[in-house]
Amino acid sequence: MSSTTVTRRTAQAPSRTRRRLDWRLRFAALSAIWGFSFLLIKVGTEGYAPFQVTFGRLFFGTAVLAVTMAVKRERLPRGGRTWAHLAVAAFLLNALPFSLFAYSELTIPSTLAGICNATSPLWGMALSIVALSEDRPTRVRVAGLGLGFLGVLTVLGAWQGFSGLDARGTAMALAASLSYPVGWIYVRRTLAGSGDSHLSLTGAQLLLATVQLAFVTPLFTTLPTRLDVVPLLAIAALGALGTGLAVLVQYGLVAEVGPTTAQMVTYFIPVIATAAGVAILGESLRWSTPVGAVIVLAGAALTQVRRSG
Repeated sequence: MSSTTVTRRTAQAPSRTRRRLDWRLRFAALSAIWGFSFLLIKVGTEGYAPFQVTFGRLFFGTAVLAVTMAVKRERLPRGGRTWAHLAVAAFLLNALPFSLFAYSELTIPSTLAGICNATSPLWGMALSIVALSEDRPTRVRVAGLGLGFLGVLTVLGAWQGFSGLDARGTAMALAASLSYPVGWIYVRRTLAGSGDSHLSLTGAQLLLATVQLAFVTPLFTTLPTRLDVVPLLAIAALGALGTGLAVLVQYGLVAEVGPTTAQMVTYFIPVIATAAGVAILGESLRWSTPVGAVIVLAGAALTQVRRSG
């Protein structure tokens, strides 16, 4: 083996290592960003109405994608049919769940909201049974569904009659989690194979969601009487990082390591959301919350198991 070959291979090894570490670092960053989003929502609602928090989140998130599209010279999609489907997707995947989570955190801790978010794969599994004929469940996945909802009951303290639990806020958080798989099923059925890039479609989707909130927010809120800086910074971070940047990081991960590995970020979000809520906001934590969360995540993981071969 020549010295040139050795040098070349030696130089290539750190490059592979850097790439490997790079996606893991981005995976960790995405987990942290989405995990802290529930804390940021809670802080934002301390100074502004939930619809204002959602509008700000979408505004700053759309701004990040608009800048990215301009740099990459991406165009918005064309065609009325595509925009009509994107308007529905914007409502189901952004405007509705973001608003529901913001309203829910008026009365429930951010830790509970983060755990409710982890039920999305369970809802998706339940919906796929009736909505996606090509995605029929296996016994393992059905068992995961049952286990996951058992975890939800544990988190909520069902054996205590749900005492001390705000039913309305919890229902809103669970409805927000349900809205995501409904939206993805809709997108899968209507926008698959559209020919537009993910960046173009997502940019248009966030733009439409921002427009939707721009119409809704003035109907249900009044202009703030004073400027609360910390909640405003939380909303800006929630939008720019938790919505705009997070989408870009997620697409990069999917392209590099595939959707299955990238989707595993879902299992770290409630852990980080719970740690942040307890450590930073001082939220209380009953034993049933982490135990139930582990059961939820185990069930969610089983629902993602596919048939081999």
